[in-house]
Amino acid sequence: MPILIIACIVLLLLCVRLIIYIARLRHSMNDIKNELILTRDAEYNRQLTVDLLDNTLSDMAAEMNRNLDYQKKLKEKSEAAELSLKQSVSDIAHDLRTPLTVISGNLQMLESEGTLSSAAKEYIRTSQEKCAAMKLMADDFFELSVLESDSSAVQTEKVNVTNELMQFVADNEAVIRNNGLVPDITFPEKSVFAMADRVLLSRMLGNLLNNVVKYADGGFGIQLAEESGGVSVVFSNSINDRQIAPERLFERTYRADKARSGSGAGLGLYIVKLLAEKQGAQVFAYEKDRVLYIGVRFKKAE
Repeated sequence: MPILIIACIVLLLLCVRLIIYIARLRHSMNDIKNELILTRDAEYNRQLTVDLLDNTLSDMAAEMNRNLDYQKKLKEKSEAAELSLKQSVSDIAHDLRTPLTVISGNLQMLESEGTLSSAAKEYIRTSQEKCAAMKLMADDFFELSVLESDSSAVQTEKVNVTNELMQFVADNEAVIRNNGLVPDITFPEKSVFAMADRVLLSRMLGNLLNNVVKYADGGFGIQLAEESGGVSVVFSNSINDRQIAPERLFERTYRADKARSGSGAGLGLYIVKLLAEKQGAQVFAYEKDRVLYIGVRFKKAE
């Protein structure tokens, strides 16, 4: 009988020791999990710093740290390659603009010659159009490379969006009229204020108008609305029979109509998205009754 009691006591002690070991093991695993979360939030620029009593777990944590070092090196190489590519694109786009400007000027001088035949003038006109399209592409790529490499914060301020939009429409009246467009403008009765950057707002409006000029047929709409906690500016135009994926319009590589021979590199709406993000604003797009709506929602100014 005493032997049985002793065996039970020993078994009980072993069970207690096993329970304590399992509890400490779970605690160590939880520490490793929390360390991994901190490392991820720090973009893998740190290692696991845990005090582990189990040799197997310590070896596993050491191996994790070696993997983190390797991932950090891969991340640094990837970022360096991406930065180099952006710089190359910026340099190429910048270098293209000067010769394109010279070519355009020479074509204008040739066009003024009175001895040219009608066929020669037509060739010059076509060359001027293609030269302008190439310059616009170079400008798009240059602006994109600058935006993507610029991580500095933008200081927003209280902006009267109503006044900015009215001035924008007045400044671009000739562009709108020359493209045979009739705007349908809807403004609230009172002025609307948002937190934005005036310069970036103007660039965004310009890109949204360029998109309308490319695809609108006869008319388009501009709507300014004050919403709960936000201010939205929306450009709209009919899409007729074209197939559009609104959820992809702000992607860098997406073009709504690949068969269309338009000018530019198709980066206008992607640039709008980048400019919006710099101001803490959001872009959106949707289709309703064969009308495409593309807009930006800013934070409302108090």
